[in-house]
Amino acid sequence: MSDTPLHILQHTFGYDNFRAPQDRIIDCLCEGGDALVIMPTGGGKSLCYQIPALARDGVGVVISPLIALMQDQVSALRELGVNAGFLNSTQDWETVRETENAIRRGELDLVYIAPERLKQDRTLELLQQSPIALFAIDEAHCVAQWGHDFRSDYLKLNILHEMFPTVPRVALTATADERTRAEIIERLNLHTAEQFLSGFDRPNIQYRIQQKNKPRNQLLHFLRNEQQGNVGVIYCLSRKKVEDTAEWLAQQGFNALPYHAGLSASLREKNQTRFLREDNIIIVATIAFGMGIDKPDVRFVVHLDLPKSIEAYYQETGRAGRDGDASTALLLYGLEDIVKLRQMMEGSDGNEQFKRHEQQRLNAMLGLCEITTCRRQVLLRYFGDDLPEPCGNCDNCIDAPDTWNASEAVQMALSAVYRSDQRFGAGQIIDILRGADTEKIRQFSHNQLSTYGIGSKLSVNEWRSIFRQLIARGLLGVDHEGYGALKLTEACRPILRGEDTIQLRRDTAPLKTASIRKKVLDVAEEDMGLWNALRQCRKELAEEHGVPPYVIFHDATLKEMVEKRPLNDHELLCVSGIGDRKLEQFGEAFIEVIHEFEYQQ
Repeated sequence: MSDTPLHILQHTFGYDNFRAPQDRIIDCLCEGGDALVIMPTGGGKSLCYQIPALARDGVGVVISPLIALMQDQVSALRELGVNAGFLNSTQDWETVRETENAIRRGELDLVYIAPERLKQDRTLELLQQSPIALFAIDEAHCVAQWGHDFRSDYLKLNILHEMFPTVPRVALTATADERTRAEIIERLNLHTAEQFLSGFDRPNIQYRIQQKNKPRNQLLHFLRNEQQGNVGVIYCLSRKKVEDTAEWLAQQGFNALPYHAGLSASLREKNQTRFLREDNIIIVATIAFGMGIDKPDVRFVVHLDLPKSIEAYYQETGRAGRDGDASTALLLYGLEDIVKLRQMMEGSDGNEQFKRHEQQRLNAMLGLCEITTCRRQVLLRYFGDDLPEPCGNCDNCIDAPDTWNASEAVQMALSAVYRSDQRFGAGQIIDILRGADTEKIRQFSHNQLSTYGIGSKLSVNEWRSIFRQLIARGLLGVDHEGYGALKLTEACRPILRGEDTIQLRRDTAPLKTASIRKKVLDVAEEDMGLWNALRQCRKELAEEHGVPPYVIFHDATLKEMVEKRPLNDHELLCVSGIGDRKLEQFGEAFIEVIHEFEYQQ
């Protein structure tokens, strides 16, 4: 080993001390052990393999599915003075050969390789001829076949244990429940690995879940009243909805760009690059976007459709607020989301065990949506984590929802489903209950049913809320063929017979903006001139070096410069996030900016 991990942390990365349990993970790998690391987004996972790779002899090999991001990851390391490279399908033959020779000669500290390239005989032969410091398997949840981001190429990665039994391996992910962790251990042969499970809590993210009620209006209100000028990600389930939403937002004056797997590779890369390197960009995307995104200042994540699982929801919302500043995760969902997902799962090609598991995951997600207590407690409990007290920073904590005894209304709803032969969707059942006079009502003689018109006192939206909650709770099922006909389940019998009562949440208006904890810049009014000048300096250097601005310095580093006003190299080195190489490259430019403001005082 050349330098100690602490020396590398301070002089290369510019931080004074490790966050727990980074130091224990790094010690484990430096000593030749294997590790499984579950750590929330923004918790500093990358240092857990980058520092041991620098401390040990040989090259650290990082297996990552993120081809589109490898260039930025490598550029960021090179700005720190780390000899880093990558091997993937975007490179020409000459570049591949040069990189392979550098690996063979031990000239690289870190190399990023896509899993589909790693399993090739040529690559395995190259690694056998090269000095290897460690293998880091990033986004390790991709190995889980029942997970939300499964990659078949990850199943081949157990070959590393077989071919390189003495090289330490570390598998890392931000999202893994107990079942996924067990699958990672089994498939990657990590049975003897030390496990490091950090808490899953992201206290700076405010979780808010609202029922859809003119969702475009809800989104527009959120963006204009809370997030004007901020960077964010908006997730949709379908590619068409992504494109339509991005186009509509652009018409409303926002810098909104689409991202999904159906776009050309060049357009996806262009939009992702703009998102990483520019301010005020909103990406509208399918789940194809976001894994491994290092952008620290994403202030919001919005879901316009219901995620399929809590794992997917946690992974996607976790892309907000990596810098620790206040951020918002807003989910809008409705009855149609539940019906659509239930149908998709029932009609999937998976075996019964797969379908049952997917239903369990959806049920857990629906439970999080409909819960009337602290959302964060439920979210963390799902991952085996514990939060003793309510968080005070989710919508349920800020503005406790109303509940009501809905037993009579639910009996009406269930009876209407039963008497219409369980052949119709929620829309028709609501028309029956409200006594609507429509062609379809007359066609099927539903105006002759005993339940016709018995629910006229409740509005369409109130009935939709009731049906949404009944489906979410499993009291009604959805036929996956045809038009989503509602069917009674065994669980509804006690309520239908009057043997049990049921409390439902009453849908209310969204939180008032005044109730919401907004992002606070933490920069005093009199310091805004210096703050903006430092940001401008960072932007110019980023453009010059061809990297996103946060690769030069994070906002937190600039804020510390504003507070400490360093005027020489020694003082600048005391600012968090500034190591030897960055001082050498950028120190003079930032000190000059601070000097100018000091002399103006």
